[in-house]
Amino acid sequence: MNEKNNQLPPSLESSVPKEIFRSEVCSWAEKIGVQFNSITVRPMTKKWASCSSKGNLTFDTDLLDQPAAFRRKTIVHELLHLKYQTHNRMFKAMEKAYLEEND
Repeated sequence: MNEKNNQLPPSLESSVPKEIFRSEVCSWAEKIGVQFNSITVRPMTKKWASCSSKGNLTFDTDLLDQPAAFRRKTIVHELLHLKYQTHNRMFKAMEKAYLEEND
């Protein structure tokens, strides 16, 4: 997920520990029906997250301080790349469906 330069202000109420964040990712992966190889949380300068073709998910540490809705959008976005490599119509439709389901 790109455009980290539009960073949201941190919110202490929405900050989560890495273990909780990893649980969120695992829960969404199960819901979406995908399996990943690994989850890494580390500082990233240009984007919030990435997904490799081998199923390795990397998330920016700053994401842990973002609101739950923004974390959810980022997690769903990256996990969907395990099914759809590009942002094609199906990717966008599935992303919208999963995110609207939780609003």
